[in-house]
Amino acid sequence: MKITFWGHACVEIDEAGKVLLFDPFITGNPAAPKRAASVKPDFILLSHAHPDHLGDTVAMATASGAQVLTTNEIGIMLAGQGVNAMGMHIGGRVPFAFGELKLVLAFHGSGIAGGQACGFILTLGARKVYFAGDTSLYSDMKLVHDLWGPIDIAFLPIGSFYTMDADDAAVAVAWVRPKVVVPIHYNTFPALKTDVDAFKQRVESSTSSKVVVLSPGDSADL
Repeated sequence: MKITFWGHACVEIDEAGKVLLFDPFITGNPAAPKRAASVKPDFILLSHAHPDHLGDTVAMATASGAQVLTTNEIGIMLAGQGVNAMGMHIGGRVPFAFGELKLVLAFHGSGIAGGQACGFILTLGARKVYFAGDTSLYSDMKLVHDLWGPIDIAFLPIGSFYTMDADDAAVAVAWVRPKVVVPIHYNTFPALKTDVDAFKQRVESSTSSKVVVLSPGDSADL
C-alpha cells in the first residue's frame, strides 16, 4: 500500500490498482506541491465540505470520472453540480471495488446546513485504515479498535484550533491502537502550528504504535 501526503488533510492511497484520494484541498493549499493537481483518483473520499477539505473535489471528480463518497447531504449537493457522488451516512458499511467502506463519527461541522462530518474506516485487502477526518477527541473512538480493529494505519489530525491537538491525538492513538499513525491537519497555516516530532516521541514512548511523519509530497510504502 502506497501512501502519499499532499499536505493538510489530503492523502492519497494507492492499493491494488485503485487510487483513493481523501479531502483534496490542493488549490489554495500553501503546503501542497503543484504536482498534486495531476493525481487522477478512482474514488474521492470527502469527510466534510469546509473549503479546506472540499477543495478541488468537483474539478478533480469531473476530470477523472472519480466517484465521490461522502455523507448524504454533501453527496446531494455534489450530485447537483454534476458529480458522480454517493451520499452514505454514519454507520453505513458498503462494498466497493477497492474493498469495504464504513462511515464513522467525526465531531466537527459539515460545511453545509443540515450536513454531518464523518471519518472513514476502510478494509483494503488484508489491511484496515482509519481516516479520522476533522474531529475532536471523543470516547467512542475506543470503538474503532474494539468493534472494527485492529487498525493498520490511522490518519489523525493533530493541529488543534479546528480539531484535536497533539495531546488529545496521543490519547486517540492509545485508544485506537493502530500499528502506524500518520499525522495530518497541522502546520498548513500559522494557527495549526504543531511540533510533530514531539508528538511522534510521545506516541512511540507510550504506545506500541509507530508514527510516520510525511512532508507534503512525500510517499511511504506501508
